[in-house]
Amino acid sequence: MDAEIAPSSVAGRVTAPPSKSYTHRAILAAGYGEGETRVEAPLVSADTRATARAVRAFGGGVDLDDGTFVVRGFGNPETPDDVIDCGNSGTTMRLVTGTAALADGLTVLTGDGSLRSRPHGPLLDAIEDLEGRAESTRDNGRAPLVVGGPVAGERVSIPGDVSSQFVTALLMAGARTESGLAVDLETELKSAPYVEITRELLADFGVEAERTDEGFAVAGDQSYDPGGSYRVPGDFSSASYLLAAGALAADDGLGVEGAYPTAQGDTAIVDHLERMGAALSWDRDSGTVSVERSDLRGVEVDVGDTPDLLPTLATLGAAADGETRIVNAEHVRYKETDRVSAMADELEKMGAAVTEHRDSLTVHGGDSTLRGARVDGRGDHRIVMALAVAGLVADGTTTIEGAEHVDVSFPDFFDALRGIGVDVDLD
Repeated sequence: MDAEIAPSSVAGRVTAPPSKSYTHRAILAAGYGEGETRVEAPLVSADTRATARAVRAFGGGVDLDDGTFVVRGFGNPETPDDVIDCGNSGTTMRLVTGTAALADGLTVLTGDGSLRSRPHGPLLDAIEDLEGRAESTRDNGRAPLVVGGPVAGERVSIPGDVSSQFVTALLMAGARTESGLAVDLETELKSAPYVEITRELLADFGVEAERTDEGFAVAGDQSYDPGGSYRVPGDFSSASYLLAAGALAADDGLGVEGAYPTAQGDTAIVDHLERMGAALSWDRDSGTVSVERSDLRGVEVDVGDTPDLLPTLATLGAAADGETRIVNAEHVRYKETDRVSAMADELEKMGAAVTEHRDSLTVHGGDSTLRGARVDGRGDHRIVMALAVAGLVADGTTTIEGAEHVDVSFPDFFDALRGIGVDVDLD
């Protein structure tokens, strides 16, 4: 599906979707429980449905009841009857790899072509160090994966600079082992706020995970029980596109609702926009960020902890005065696509001046004049949404190929844009 975006002004109020990160973790945490849990106000998307499928495969149940996931826990996972297809969801595959390491038999995990290109080697090595079985069928650390257990051992070390999801997988599974698990970090942890999201959610489910001098640790034989229900907060990764739209095109102001404070690292988008000169205010009690069109200036941003913000920041940089340097970004290349190169290539098609290095992206806003063009969303929801925001201030119509991929994290994205005044045509 193509999306055509014409230059537009935005105004009014719009609500950020529920958090994908919290929804994934909540569905799986409820699966680790032994009763029924209602996951309320979740993100219902292709990715989170993949996690629901995995919970069913391990012996649990997941039904969607009027926008609420009703999860019947499996407690200790059964060996699945069939291969688990994780679709395009790297979060699903990594988190349930930890689940598979608790089962007596073998679990086979696969996904689409994009997911089968993403690295999982450090997590597989950690499971083998814990006396489980964890193999890549192609012997390259990539899916399809064959994983089995039950794991044994109380301590494992893992690099922190590939994916924080490896740590999350081990902590969530470690709470269901008899002896618990200490996860030592061999290198600096990238995307650290995502582990804090995990710890925050685990606490809501009655599970304690702590920071240690070496990394993280979780006690064993813990029960997952949120008291019957858990409510998913709004998603700041998705809100970043709405806030960027406001900063670029809301002459009369835009209110983005559902933006309550949480452990999400991507709340940093508010600070980044303020540094760039955006006129905004955040009412944390009401969960509303108000923003209006502003003359932006380039800044330097370290995305070591917030990789999902790179596409948004690149778009903002293309419309700002001066240079926007996005640094500490090499790990952003290992997402649904190489987002560093993808944003460089597609923004250049739209007239932006860009310099790409292995671990950084510099957008030369002063040398950029955005114009409408036909661009490729690269099968990546975040690339599609960032390019749609760029289209608001480009000269002429921007056509984005593969627009349907917003279903991964923000299924109603284009409806939300229409609701605030964007001229969108889907074909």
